Amino acid sequence: MRVAEITRAETVERARLLRVDTYHVSLDLTQGERTFRSTSVIRFSCAEPAVETHADLIADTVHEILLNGRPIDPATAYRDGRITLRGLAAENELRVTASCAYGADGGGLSRFTDSADGHVYTYTNFEPADARRVYADFEQPDLKAVFHLSVTAPAHWTVLSNMPSPKRLPVGSQDAATWTFPPTPRLSTYLACLCAGEYTVVHDSHTTARGQVIQLELGVRASLAAHLEPEDMFGITKQGLDYFTELFDSDLPFPKYGQIFVPECRSGAMENPGLVTFSEQLLFRSKATTAKYELRAMIVMHEMAHMWFGDHVTMQWWGDLWLNESFAEFCGSLASAEATRFSEAWTTFANGRKTWGYAQDQLPSTHPIAAEVGTLSEAIANFDGISYAKGAAVLKALVAYVGRERFFAGVRAYFADYAGGNASLSDLLAKLEQASGKDLSDWSKAWLETAGVSTLSSAFELDEGGAYTEFTVLQSAPETHPHLRPHHIAVGLYNLVNDALVRTRRLEVEVIGARTPVPELVGVRQPDLVLLNDDDLTFALIEFDPHSLVTLRESIGTFADSLARAISWGAVVDMTVHAKISVPTFVRMLTRGMGTEDSIAVLQSLHQTATYVIRTLADPAWVPVGKSELAESALELLHDAEPGGDLQLSWAQLLARTATTSRQLDYLSALLSGTKTVAGLTVDTDLRWMLLRRLAATGRAGDPEIDAELECDPTDQGRNEARGARAAIPDIAHKTEAWRLLTETELGTEAVLAVANGFGLAEHAELTSGFAEAYFQVLPTLWAERPEKMRALLADRIFPYNAASPRLLEHLDAFAIDHDSDPALRRFLAEARDFVERILKSRALVIPGS
Repeated sequence: MRVAEITRAETVERARLLRVDTYHVSLDLTQGERTFRSTSVIRFSCAEPAVETHADLIADTVHEILLNGRPIDPATAYRDGRITLRGLAAENELRVTASCAYGADGGGLSRFTDSADGHVYTYTNFEPADARRVYADFEQPDLKAVFHLSVTAPAHWTVLSNMPSPKRLPVGSQDAATWTFPPTPRLSTYLACLCAGEYTVVHDSHTTARGQVIQLELGVRASLAAHLEPEDMFGITKQGLDYFTELFDSDLPFPKYGQIFVPECRSGAMENPGLVTFSEQLLFRSKATTAKYELRAMIVMHEMAHMWFGDHVTMQWWGDLWLNESFAEFCGSLASAEATRFSEAWTTFANGRKTWGYAQDQLPSTHPIAAEVGTLSEAIANFDGISYAKGAAVLKALVAYVGRERFFAGVRAYFADYAGGNASLSDLLAKLEQASGKDLSDWSKAWLETAGVSTLSSAFELDEGGAYTEFTVLQSAPETHPHLRPHHIAVGLYNLVNDALVRTRRLEVEVIGARTPVPELVGVRQPDLVLLNDDDLTFALIEFDPHSLVTLRESIGTFADSLARAISWGAVVDMTVHAKISVPTFVRMLTRGMGTEDSIAVLQSLHQTATYVIRTLADPAWVPVGKSELAESALELLHDAEPGGDLQLSWAQLLARTATTSRQLDYLSALLSGTKTVAGLTVDTDLRWMLLRRLAATGRAGDPEIDAELECDPTDQGRNEARGARAAIPDIAHKTEAWRLLTETELGTEAVLAVANGFGLAEHAELTSGFAEAYFQVLPTLWAERPEKMRALLADRIFPYNAASPRLLEHLDAFAIDHDSDPALRRFLAEARDFVERILKSRALVIPGS
């Protein structure tokens, strides 16, 4: 069905008219596998009786609509996902009964049957506007209400929600029961939640230093219960609860804290108050490195911070999405670094999340952190590296600017004044100004209300002895966003000492405008490397001077300081992605420097980056060479690594992604068959699939071997792994079947990723480039028929990067002209065009001097 766009103008008007008091939502999940029955009773007041407005609902069938006891004909009142409401009174009651469809894309109320045991699981994911797929509502964040939820489901199920679970009451003689939950605090519609099914749930409790007793839940589907690791999850959770309640000087705003892993989650996690849902990708079936545990801990902390930032105090509209996500992202790394065993979390942030922010901010679709968005579709597109990572980096800089104690004093006042309500950027800035005594209007305009990223570089002169006679920090900005911002940076001078890059001098500089002289460096001998933005104090790209770049290429892995190394790697990644150095140069730097990297989080991020740039930017003809170089280094480092350690597993995983030569592939085959063993290395389920997928991609394994492995792992994860391995087989029949699965069937998020990764391997460009024409034929249908997040995922994952050429640019331009009316599609096409241009520029680089 067509669904009308939600616009900012409409939500402003509806918020002016209405105050919503309560939702009484009753869901019956015993109606079959496709639909469930939903009854909503909404009590609300209207400031202008007799005015016309609408409620939101996406349903298969609307059975009944009653407004103040008066029947309304669904055939005339319900259209395009809206229920027209006329003749409102000062106080109103709207009752809507409907049959709604279970979601297939991880949004709304999803229903999932576990192939391992046949057990059924349902869960909700409503952000930003999918609550209307489950119950009739006023779908906007600034119309908060108290929720009363009642659920009828099979009696043997577990049913969880925002509030503590009540006792179930049997329903007649049926094998069903009803759970009626206590009323919630006032919540936005997208934050109400439900998880119902045959979940395994572990319970615990925690008493904070403030004396608050918090009941804890941890859930997962039964077939994965052995991998739940409650000791680790509860341990991190308790550290977070202690940390945030002290930092914010506030109890947890909700009566319990549940966390549950759900299948085919369309995002890493969702911050439902009192019941956070997590992707099962954060549940480890096999041995995982410390980097994965660090990522999981950061996400736990990110979602917990949302209990205050976003859930307790919520933005008025999605233009202030950053009030949710930037703060949660910042707090996720802050709490990880200060409250958990992952004390190097800011190093991980600098090399990973922040790099994402830099990349997003250089796209043609960049936008301010605090963005004006007129429609829900525009808002959805802004769930990106700017709203998350750039915003977090800018907040980190703001804390340094106003002072930590004053910053959090302002945050505490913000929570106190807007508790349970909604707020905006101006509301937060007012509290921070009161606490710090600083006028933040100029800071806000420079950092939150303008788009684009500055670049910092240096200009200098040397005397005959190699000492600086002048040194200037230069700031530049792109023509499209010519904003020169104030930066507080550290400048680090590094020299090679006993084959290690060691900082020999550090000074802090206030960068203002295009040129900032640094007189303190006059007379100082030129070091081997100058690192602008040392210690990662601001959000800006850095360019190395030619002398420093030579040092970097040869010695990047020798930095004694992990954060300096991470910042430098991040700069190299940006230069690679934006075609300032070639992919072969990056791979050579990586093979030269990765063996001395002691941060497993940074190392694995670099391995993922290598996979990404080889897949998308590299000349397909060079790819086997580059992969074999990485595999050769991985093979050597695998044997030198400490048995059973993170590094050993990381080298094995890199080898399983890149093996190319006959000798390397023979080694993979031997590891998979067990004829070759490496002391301390367990070839467990996940590693076996990685090995088999690479063997399939190189023609060394086929359907019989995949079938045999699937018999050993007949789980949903195993089915997705098998799909991905089949898609990687290098023949046209398997590529065609993978294309059919992606474009003609409704796969879940994890299945899409598995199949697309197998389909789009760079070394198979000759097989897949022929699908470029088909891409432009199927894209309009995918865009029109698939849910918003799934269509964006598919459009990107099946994009014909391997067919990059001037002809592809022409095709993109023509297609964009014909499909200019959809802002979200227009944004995607602009980003795709920009990326194709970078691919061509990267492949044109002269490798020896790049």
